[in-house]
Amino acid sequence: MNYRKEFIVEPGKKVHLDKIDPSYTDKHESHETALPKIQEHLARMDKLQYLLYADGDQSLLVVLQALDAAGKDGVVRHLFSGINPQGISVFSFKQPSKAEAAHDFLWRTHQCAPAKGEIVIFNRSHYEDVLVVRVHKLAEKAVWSKRYDLINDFEKMLTSNGTRILKFLLHISPEEQLARFKQRLDDPTKNWKITDADYTERELWPEYIDAYEDALELTSTPHAPWYIIPANHKWFRDLAISEIIADTLDEMGLKLPPTHVNMEEIFIKYHAAEQKQADEKNG
Repeated sequence: MNYRKEFIVEPGKKVHLDKIDPSYTDKHESHETALPKIQEHLARMDKLQYLLYADGDQSLLVVLQALDAAGKDGVVRHLFSGINPQGISVFSFKQPSKAEAAHDFLWRTHQCAPAKGEIVIFNRSHYEDVLVVRVHKLAEKAVWSKRYDLINDFEKMLTSNGTRILKFLLHISPEEQLARFKQRLDDPTKNWKITDADYTERELWPEYIDAYEDALELTSTPHAPWYIIPANHKWFRDLAISEIIADTLDEMGLKLPPTHVNMEEIFIKYHAAEQKQADEKNG
């Protein structure tokens, strides 16, 4: 199955999240049946990230958005832990600091955009400014409604500078969210994740769905597409996202850069150093 084609939000197409099954798992019945494919995708990601870093001409931005407990942290942990940390960064965007609030809403995001050769993951992102800001009425509609076009322009600028952008909405059901809240209550090692906001935000589920549907419709573009990932099953979430990332990196035409030294001279120097070391060892 080509998950890029299956889960992409076509630009301008109306989105109805209630018509998308968050428990969908394609032909896979369990984590065990999907695991070989997940491992294959992760191996490809590791190899291609090495080429991305070495080539140093392009970059990748991965945006993760979701309602609480949908698994953004899990995606970061399961899909990127095997990648060379020298070439990857993760940023989380919460309530703006005083300095951030004194600038335009994209200022803090732009500072974290990937440099050439890097993969950057946004765990929540600039989309909070058309989601949380809208739902909680932190700004007038006349303000946040203009941000869709500004976001599209911002992402277009990044892509013109060599950055590929992949945006994922992790789609879970209210029932699955409540079950994951229960896991946090039952597992002492997850108690720290519990906040009052878990339940107050849950009361705003319909408003968030409306906000997400508009954001998906208005900001999924050919250069920065959105993908709606069924995420009730964590393993299928990982399978779909890892395939999409690996396929995207693969089509970027990544390659090792040319060698800028005289390899014959380098081999001569190496063998001379090797001989000197052997002579010193033998006294």
